[in-house]
Amino acid sequence: MQWILLAVAGALEVLWACAMKFSDGFTKIIPSAITFTGYIASAVFLSLALKKLPLGIAYALWTGLSIIGTSIVGIFLFRERLSLVQCACIALIVIGIAGLKLLSLK
Repeated sequence: MQWILLAVAGALEVLWACAMKFSDGFTKIIPSAITFTGYIASAVFLSLALKKLPLGIAYALWTGLSIIGTSIVGIFLFRERLSLVQCACIALIVIGIAGLKLLSLK
């Protein structure tokens, strides 16, 4: 259950980051409201996951999933480009997340 809570927290992190981009410097009310609500909800779900998960592992996974998610959304929704070096660095994050998850199962 804690892994699901952590995944929801990561998804909400991506949501609020994207809403922030749409908020145009907090000048648009709906995206701004989604940003603030998503931020709080992400923190709440992270705190619930932290009841049973180690802080270092959970926080690393939460931020890593957020980086990967926002990068993917940036490419498809905002037409952002990533260099080969940036893609390689994100791949390293994916490898690190997989390693942390696998090692935490033991």
